[in-house]
Amino acid sequence: MLATPSAVQAPTRLAESPAMGDEKPQPNSTPSEALEGQILPLRKRPFDLAFIAFFLLNLGFITYIVDVEQLIIDDPAKFTYPRWPPARLVDLVHWWGHNFDPVLIARPTWWKATIWIDALLFGPFYAVALYAFVKGREWIRLPSVIWASVMLTNVVIILSEETWGPHATPKLGIVLFANASWLLVPLALIARMWRERPFSALSRHRPESPIALRQHAVTDLRQ
Repeated sequence: MLATPSAVQAPTRLAESPAMGDEKPQPNSTPSEALEGQILPLRKRPFDLAFIAFFLLNLGFITYIVDVEQLIIDDPAKFTYPRWPPARLVDLVHWWGHNFDPVLIARPTWWKATIWIDALLFGPFYAVALYAFVKGREWIRLPSVIWASVMLTNVVIILSEETWGPHATPKLGIVLFANASWLLVPLALIARMWRERPFSALSRHRPESPIALRQHAVTDLRQ
């Protein structure tokens, strides 16, 4: 009896199929899992743009314009315009103080102490934090928590003076609104830095594929 082509080819097909234990393991990681532990670029960290904008505002305006004016000019009622800040910005600071913020015009010693902290410590932090947040440098985590803690302490003391002190503001709502960012951003930053690696991709544990599970079962039987 002549063998049909299908009968001849059947053993060949069986021989070609690999044994269950010889199957090559299939990759079981998705692109997102492959990035696990890697630093995410800024475009994938959109929330960090809010921190970057806040640091820029403080570095470019608050610390070295508004605060420096209060260190250079002791008495807003009697002064000569300094070379820095520009005269128009000095007038802007004084306008705000006369209309909304009496303690800024009074400038008691404790107030100036907070200004010195801002100029000597916070200013350099903002510059370093801008670089770290853009590049995803995770060593900024501890300095960020320290900055947020000191800032919250200072702002609570200042707002207590604004509310109940001898230099209380006559327009508390406006002052609270204007200073809200310096309460909310430190709290948000502490939350952002809660993870040990805040700029790295999150781990995502997914169920293994059936092929990978079968590979593990064969390995266990061989052992």
